[in-house]
Amino acid sequence: MQEYQIKRGYTKQLADSMVQSLRDQFGTEPVTSEDGHYTVTYGALQRLEVWSGAGGKTLIVDTEADKDADDETIIDTNRRFRNYLQQVTGYTAKERAKKAKKLTE
Repeated sequence: MQEYQIKRGYTKQLADSMVQSLRDQFGTEPVTSEDGHYTVTYGALQRLEVWSGAGGKTLIVDTEADKDADDETIIDTNRRFRNYLQQVTGYTAKERAKKAKKLTE
């Protein structure tokens, strides 16, 4: 499970953004649970579950990988996942890595 900070200005529409971005990046309708979790299955991900945390200021992501996926599927899935995170959080992969490093120091 991973928690990502949301860029200022992106938090207002986080709930809508989470769902629409799943549709945009993975081309599938997410399954919604009663507790506000959204789940999709795509490529090398058997399960990608997302929900908002910390009063709507963070995105929490839980994944389960398909260990039998081929390299091409893994690369495509990773690209879509990075694009999803950027679309929802407003931060690029480089900015997310920098923030994560800062939190662990």
